[in-house]
Amino acid sequence: MIEPLIIGDLKLKVPILQGGMGVKISLAPLAAAVANCGAGGTIASVGLPPDTQEEWDKYTKIAGYEHAYPTACIQYLKDEIQKARSLSNGVIGVNIMVALSNYEEMVRAAAKENIDFIISGAGPPISLPEFAEGSSVKLIPLVASARGAQLIIKTWKRRYNRFPDAIVVEGPLSGGHIAGYKFDELVAMQNTLKEKPLLEKSIQEVLELVKGFEKDNGINIPVIAAGGVFDGKDMAKFLKMGAKGVQIGTRFVATPECSAADELKRLYVRANEEDLVFIQSPVGMPARTIRTKFVDKIMRGEGEKFDCKYRCLRTCDPATVPYCIAKALLNAFEGNIDQAVVLAGSNIQKITEIRPVKDIIKEIVAEAQDELDK
Repeated sequence: MIEPLIIGDLKLKVPILQGGMGVKISLAPLAAAVANCGAGGTIASVGLPPDTQEEWDKYTKIAGYEHAYPTACIQYLKDEIQKARSLSNGVIGVNIMVALSNYEEMVRAAAKENIDFIISGAGPPISLPEFAEGSSVKLIPLVASARGAQLIIKTWKRRYNRFPDAIVVEGPLSGGHIAGYKFDELVAMQNTLKEKPLLEKSIQEVLELVKGFEKDNGINIPVIAAGGVFDGKDMAKFLKMGAKGVQIGTRFVATPECSAADELKRLYVRANEEDLVFIQSPVGMPARTIRTKFVDKIMRGEGEKFDCKYRCLRTCDPATVPYCIAKALLNAFEGNIDQAVVLAGSNIQKITEIRPVKDIIKEIVAEAQDELDK
């Protein structure tokens, strides 16, 4: 049998974490469906705006125009965690980006809701243990390299006398924003990325790094592979290398349980690898996205003026960036594809139909078991 993923006192029968996909893609229904299969469901905390103008007005009155969105997002996250708990008794976590303008408040809110784990990337989550202090939440930094993992491990040990409960290592085949690589570098490698075992190399290096800390301190830090992981063969490959689990994101968009509009799911089904391009995001990192009319406009260097009502990212300056990434991603969620940035992973062409979460996980596990049996 495939070994369960053990993260502290959490036990995932299926060693899969569902990737946290922002701006309402990974909400409670998807996270709960994954957790109900014995894997780890993840709610994404970025991009949770009020659903109505009435709610906007309420939070504007409470927190002021500039802080209405961050304040509303905190309450939205709490509601989603509670909703996920009502739908599942499984393992539920949250993905919280370091780049968020309300990062500390989001972490504290998730910890107070007794979430099972927090995955944190888009910058080194140096202060994550401080913000989650006093809770039992498992803290999982997301890194791109052994260098990033070493920085987190040493800093957490020195400042907080604790270690990560697990580490997610993400490679450049992932969907969405890609940490650890420059835009020009990714564009130059675009046609050869799948031929370069970059994630495999990073996994090996992080495993070696972690092994030393585990031996010296009598601890266990499971390493989880992410970025371009699609099926059971991919999972088996990383399990054989010594990783204890994998993170999968893109494949879970084309499911009935994902809250996104059907137009977005159908786009995932019909998109091919040739439809994927890199853009430089206002987040401050390159991102892999499906070509849309809006993306073509961005690639031509045509901006879109906007009045920023979100103030969601510390790394985004509304006065200088060419467009609002929050609005473009919200358009994707709502199915307004022509005006959207649609983030997706490198294996988009392998998605050929909309399938239930339980069928996808069952297939991945069976494929992985077959590979391991060989």
